[in-house]
Amino acid sequence: SLLPFLSLSPKKNTRQPPNLSEAGTRKIATNSFQAFLDILFSLFWLHIDKKSYICAFKSLVKMKQEFTRIAVKVGSNVLARRDGTLDVTRMSALVDQIAELHKSGVEIIMVSSGAVASGRSEIHPQKKLDSVDQRQLFSAVGQAKLINRYYELFREHGIAVGQVLTTKENFGTRRHYLNQKNCMTVMLENGVIPIVNENDTISVSELMFTDNDELSGLIASMMDAQALIILSNIDGIYNGSPADPESSVIREIEHGKDLSSYIQASKSSFGRGGMLTKTNIARKVADEGITVIIANGKRDNILVDLLQHPEETICTRFIPSNEPVSSVKKWIAHSEGFAKGEIHINECATDILNSEKAASILPIGITHIEGEFEKDEIVRIMDFQGNQVGVGKANCDSKQAREAMGKHGKKPVVHYDYLYIE
Repeated sequence: SLLPFLSLSPKKNTRQPPNLSEAGTRKIATNSFQAFLDILFSLFWLHIDKKSYICAFKSLVKMKQEFTRIAVKVGSNVLARRDGTLDVTRMSALVDQIAELHKSGVEIIMVSSGAVASGRSEIHPQKKLDSVDQRQLFSAVGQAKLINRYYELFREHGIAVGQVLTTKENFGTRRHYLNQKNCMTVMLENGVIPIVNENDTISVSELMFTDNDELSGLIASMMDAQALIILSNIDGIYNGSPADPESSVIREIEHGKDLSSYIQASKSSFGRGGMLTKTNIARKVADEGITVIIANGKRDNILVDLLQHPEETICTRFIPSNEPVSSVKKWIAHSEGFAKGEIHINECATDILNSEKAASILPIGITHIEGEFEKDEIVRIMDFQGNQVGVGKANCDSKQAREAMGKHGKKPVVHYDYLYIE
C-alpha cells in the first residue's frame, strides 16, 4: 500500500534527502519505522525502482530479526531475591520483554527456574527437612504459584502460556523425546509460549538434570531453536575472576577455544549449576549449529537488546557450527546420561572417526564391549586410550555385538546416521 508514494513528482520536494555519503558510517535508526523512512527517502532521491525498494525493505526486516525461534533460560539467581524468595518485579520485566519479542514475530520457548524460590516464601516447615524433602515440598507448592504468576503477567499482554513439566527420563527414549517436541510445536503454532521446568517433585538425584542449563540445551536442540539465551546474574564469561576489576567479558567464543583457565567450578547461590556447566552445555549446543548467548538477566531490557542491538550489548556469544546436524543426532548428542554400555575401538577405527569421512562403528574395529545393552539403546564410544569420543544408538544388542567383534563383513554395531562424535 505504500508503493504508490514512490512515484516521482515534478514538484520540488522540500524535505532534504539523507546524506548518502555518510551511509557507511552512520547506524540505521533504532526505531524500525524511522529506519523504514530513511530507506524510503534514500531510494526516492536515487530514483530506484519499486522492485529494488522492496528488496531493501525485506533486507531491513531480516536484519532486524536475526532469529525467529529462540529458547530463553531464566536462572534461579535472576528470579530470586537475596533471601531466596521470588523477585516478582524482575519476573514482570522479563515477561514484558518476551511479550515484545513475541509480538514482533519471534517464537519463544521459556525454560524457567524459580519453583523452589516461589515455594520458599509460602511454606515454613515445622521441622528441619533434608535437601530432597525440602526441594520436593517447595517445588510442589512453588510451581503452582510460579506458573500462575506467569499466566497473569502474560495475560496482560494478551498472550497465552502453557506449562511443560519434564524429567530427564523423558529424553531417554526417542518416542518420549518426539512426544515432547510435538507438544511444544503445537503450542508454538497456536501462539502459546511454552514454559518448561524440571518436575522436581518426582525427580531423584540419580535422574536429575545437572540444572536447568542442561534442560535448556536439550529443549533448544529438540525444538530446532536458532539461539539459546542463558540468563544468569553475571554479564557472561570473564577472562578472569568476575570480582576482579581488571577482568572483562569474553564477547565471542569460537569452536575449540580453551576456557579452562577462566571458568570457576563453583555453583550459583540458589541453583544447582555454575559457569562450568553453562560453558559445557553452550559448547555442545553451539556444535549443533545453535547460537548460544550467556547474559545478565538482571540488566534492564536485556532480551530485546540482545536481539536488536547485539553488537552493543554485553554478553558472551558462542559461535555456532556451520555444519548441519540431524534431529536424531541432536537427540543422541544429549543422551549420554542414558548410556547402557561402552564400545571400545582400536587406533585405526579412532583415526577414521576423527577424520572427515562419514564412518560407522564396524565389528572389525571393536576391541571389547563393556556393559549390557539392547538394540536401539544408547552406548558410549571409547577410543583405544579409554577416552570417550562419542555416543550412538546400538544397531544390535551387546550379545550380538560381542559375537561379531573383530570380524569382517558384518553389519555396523552403530551406524553413522545414529552416531554423534564429540
